Amino acid sequence: MLRLEPSDQIAKAHKFRELHQRDSAFIIPNPWDAGTARLLTHLGFEALATTSMGYAFSRGRKDNTLSREETLAYASEIVAASPLPVSADLENGFGDSPESAAETIRLAGAAGLVGGSIEDATGRSEDPIYELQYAAERVRAAVDAARRLPFPFTLTARAENFLWGRPDLADTIKRLQAFQDAGADVLYAPGLRTREHIAAVVRSVDRPVNLIMGLQGVQLDVAELSALGVRRISVGSALCRAALGAFLRAAREMREHGTFNWASDAASPRELTPLFQG
Repeated sequence: MLRLEPSDQIAKAHKFRELHQRDSAFIIPNPWDAGTARLLTHLGFEALATTSMGYAFSRGRKDNTLSREETLAYASEIVAASPLPVSADLENGFGDSPESAAETIRLAGAAGLVGGSIEDATGRSEDPIYELQYAAERVRAAVDAARRLPFPFTLTARAENFLWGRPDLADTIKRLQAFQDAGADVLYAPGLRTREHIAAVVRSVDRPVNLIMGLQGVQLDVAELSALGVRRISVGSALCRAALGAFLRAAREMREHGTFNWASDAASPRELTPLFQG
């Protein structure tokens, strides 16, 4: 596990908090390995977030099949690859109990992370979302663990209704408000697609709201999202899926047509090599 100097992690933690206090939204892109973390850092982004699906795909696995140990090892790799603050997708805390969520946050701090999310999805298709009060208890336990760390760990609480076929805006807002009361620093309801839903969520809470972009059919830019009150924009697995989409198109062109036109869009070794030195 990566070991940062305490002063480095404290400085990153404060920088990450400050990004959420701006009047406009910032983009926190999601690398899926050390190489993409370096590329995003080079391009001038100010913070990074992990992607559970993107990393799972890079390991030849489907989402929600990685252990806590594998997830934190990946997160630590991202931290080591970039000087930027890193927040992690910590799924449901890798266990149903509040204690599991709390332990995951403690270990996230030890991995060099300065932020992370805990969601209210159980991972079970027959019973996909935790009961509201229990979900809030899990967030409260995660917040308590975060406050015990020697730096301001930014705890994001996620309401997963829209990702599990439950597009109930009223219940989603009720959940986010309960997570706010439990002490979450940032609130997040992945899957919101309309201006009206986004604005309703932002109006209902007094914490920074994260929104995911890169979903098909959602065409809102940073300026529009900032005007709606969004303060952080992530893209989840979208960058990974974009890269895999280009890979599949190139491979199909070779297999089906025997041509190599795709190579004209490939990045040059001269551009990439300097970014991966050192």
